[in-house]
Amino acid sequence: MKSTRILFAIVIFSAFLSQSAFAQDSVVLNNILTKTKRLAEEQPVEKVYLHFDKPYYAVADTMWFKAYVTTEQNLPSPWSKIVYVEVWNAQDSLMQTVRLPLKNSVANGNIALNMQNYKQGNYYVRAYTLWMINFSDAYFFTKTIPIGEAIDKQLITNISFNTEPSDKGLKTTAKIQFRDMSKKVLVNKTVNWRVLSNYDVYTKGKGTTDQNGVLTVVITSKPGEIITKGDIITDISIAEKEIASASFKLKQTASDIDVQFFPEGGQLINGIPNQVGFKGIKTSGLSVDFKGSLVDDTGSELTTFTSSYAGMGSLFMTPEAGKSYKAKITFKDGSIKTFDLPKAVDAGISLQITNSNAEFINLKVLANGPYFEAYKDKGFFIVAQSTNVVYYAAKAELKNQVITTRIPKKNFPSGVVQITLFNDKGDPISERLSFVLHQDALNLAVKTDLPIYKPRQKVKMTLDAKSAGLPSLGNFSISVIDEQKVPVDENSETTILSSLLLTSDLKGYIEKPNYYFTKTDEKKLADLDKLMLTQGYRRFTYKDILANKYPVVTIAPEEGIAITGTLRDRTGMPIRKGAMRLMVPGKPISSETITTNMGVFRFQNLNIPDSSEVVVSAKYNANAANLMIMLDGNPSPVAGKNINVADEVANIDTVLSSYLSNSQKQYRYMKTLKTVEIKGAAIKKPSHADHSALSSLSMMPDHLLSADRFVGGCNFLLECLKTMATGMTFDTENFYVSRDFNQGGRTPVQVFINGNPVDARDINSVNVTDLESVEVFLKDDLGTVDRAYGTKGVLVINTKKAPVGKKITKEELMNMLPKNNIVNFTPMGYAKEREFYSPKYIPNAIPTSSDLRTTIYWNPKLMTDDNGNISFEFFNADGRGSYRAVVEGFDKNGNIGRAVYRYTVK
Repeated sequence: MKSTRILFAIVIFSAFLSQSAFAQDSVVLNNILTKTKRLAEEQPVEKVYLHFDKPYYAVADTMWFKAYVTTEQNLPSPWSKIVYVEVWNAQDSLMQTVRLPLKNSVANGNIALNMQNYKQGNYYVRAYTLWMINFSDAYFFTKTIPIGEAIDKQLITNISFNTEPSDKGLKTTAKIQFRDMSKKVLVNKTVNWRVLSNYDVYTKGKGTTDQNGVLTVVITSKPGEIITKGDIITDISIAEKEIASASFKLKQTASDIDVQFFPEGGQLINGIPNQVGFKGIKTSGLSVDFKGSLVDDTGSELTTFTSSYAGMGSLFMTPEAGKSYKAKITFKDGSIKTFDLPKAVDAGISLQITNSNAEFINLKVLANGPYFEAYKDKGFFIVAQSTNVVYYAAKAELKNQVITTRIPKKNFPSGVVQITLFNDKGDPISERLSFVLHQDALNLAVKTDLPIYKPRQKVKMTLDAKSAGLPSLGNFSISVIDEQKVPVDENSETTILSSLLLTSDLKGYIEKPNYYFTKTDEKKLADLDKLMLTQGYRRFTYKDILANKYPVVTIAPEEGIAITGTLRDRTGMPIRKGAMRLMVPGKPISSETITTNMGVFRFQNLNIPDSSEVVVSAKYNANAANLMIMLDGNPSPVAGKNINVADEVANIDTVLSSYLSNSQKQYRYMKTLKTVEIKGAAIKKPSHADHSALSSLSMMPDHLLSADRFVGGCNFLLECLKTMATGMTFDTENFYVSRDFNQGGRTPVQVFINGNPVDARDINSVNVTDLESVEVFLKDDLGTVDRAYGTKGVLVINTKKAPVGKKITKEELMNMLPKNNIVNFTPMGYAKEREFYSPKYIPNAIPTSSDLRTTIYWNPKLMTDDNGNISFEFFNADGRGSYRAVVEGFDKNGNIGRAVYRYTVK
């Protein structure tokens, strides 16, 4: 079907070609199509989307989600059989990873936000398949998720910042308001505060709250030392001998605004009308509205313009040779700035697109006079692709300065379309993005048996899925929430439409992407076209693939859990045809295999539950006592970085107020009792202070990672520390202090295991189950360790102390010692699947407790029948008001859909 569409486009547009040029041009175009097809076939694009039950959570909640994995044309992906979901904190430290098996390209998962590991703050979720690691992590699924605290909370805070230039640095004034849990302002309270920059104390002070409960903190950065990664930590006296703490993120940025200009097709061209897209961005990454005028180098005003949605818009201009142009911008606060437009070229050709027609993309190829004279009658080509697959190709000769055509949108799946203009030699010379949205591709109709319900009343809901008016067999998930407790901004939501069709194909931050898919009209489609003018998109470059420079692929799509390694003798020689056995103690899981001629073994398609101990043995071979098993590590992506940091919530207490008020009641039974101090001999835990070589270090490390941070999902300690050692960066074979590394320093950190200096690679010799703690020292105040080893910074790994026991025999000792031909370890297995709790109520029964649920119903396993229908039931909670149901999913033909439905509880 795809090849038919391409051939049809070629034949129609070839009316502009002479027969003599047809054969030669066919070779050039065929080369473009063949090499693009090879890319699509050998390196298919996979995308991951997660549907969550809520947009935000509280500590002690469970995060419920469903993963959808798609490929070309948004079809369910047949490639990967495992998906990974990670939670990262705002400091880009990995909190948790879950591994989920994909069945029919979907997986159901959950993450418990326990009190031990999570606290109030901004987090983000990242999801991917191993196949996606081969390519840019810019296309991983990411979503910012605020998590509030409601259990042991003592303060409600709100902070505002104002930053202005000051003596080569920046002066930031932070105003922090403190309230108690009854929302009463804390007046005349003493507050001790300190500011950290890159985890070091930058400045500190003491103040008193005013009559509004506000403390003012002024931070002035030193010249050249702007605080880009900082924290404000406050300790306020709320009662006699009772201190409450609160911390806030600090990032000093000048209140500067940048307005960028993007000529359509890639460059401004003299002598022809050019459309120029523009976008205004604050240093926070969020947009800003403005108006402006275009002036030439004589000061003459050529046109005026005004930004539309998200600070974007476009203007038209016809540059003249020898002239330069500036944009004079006026912002809402009355300030005025001037920006240079890109310099126009004297000879050029460009693609121009009008995308207002529902059925066609109207395309214009426009050449100015000098280019037309130089390349008259030369051939050119137009190729349009989506997710690396070509859906349209055409060729013609440059007979006129303006050539127009229409590209049928029905040829394309919904999503971003990259349209590229090639010259007669096959070189890309102009490019434009467009967007295709088939709004009737999958229609989801949600209904309830009643329009209005009572609390705890049973709800009967039905889903009817249709594609092009016909019943659709699909896979869906549904979340029903109480909107009074969980208010939602629909424009800011991450949805299956905004993710799979838009953000998964565009690099960089996109502000409120669901705006384009909520009640889509002509204006929103026009705004979406402005986004296509101003947002980057390069999964690949034609210049590379035409030169046979394809992305390097090192990881195959994962078909299941596999454990691999090599069997060697003590001289290092591989053992061919060695017998290998794998077992999971206490579970009916086992497997056997034989090593290859190179000693390589591979256990495939294992179904190992997470946190299970696995035993790999070679002891059934001849001369087994002299054999060694060497396990391979697991591939992993680069450390996370939240591209959607602009979505972080600065004042979680305020923004999540309704939700956290309900969570306080919901989790009141979990409130931690105040500590009662009982004098006695403390049990001393292993630390750096136990070793004389490290006694000069501070008694308190900069960061302390307890052993429980590594439980579950951490098979190799070194790999985990690469992301969890806060303030340190791992590069090649060493750790470095991040602030020094980022400034060009390459003095490594010294690693110690139980007081013994080791290389970083030796960290993997520590079994995670034996770990007590990891201490991170970003500085050696006395310099004793740094001078002794020529290093900078210290990483100390402490293992648990061996318990004092009875004497044992030599035979018992030998049995306890690790055997090289037997390896015990805990790989990352499949996360345990849990069922969402949905209570069942008897009509007219007297309530014995309050039902404070915020997620009323979550079901990730909705499968429509041959008629496109499915029915299900659940019970309301005690909350009254509007309940909101969201259904998302896809059908077997790659149509994706979303529906929002509301009903009332009185």
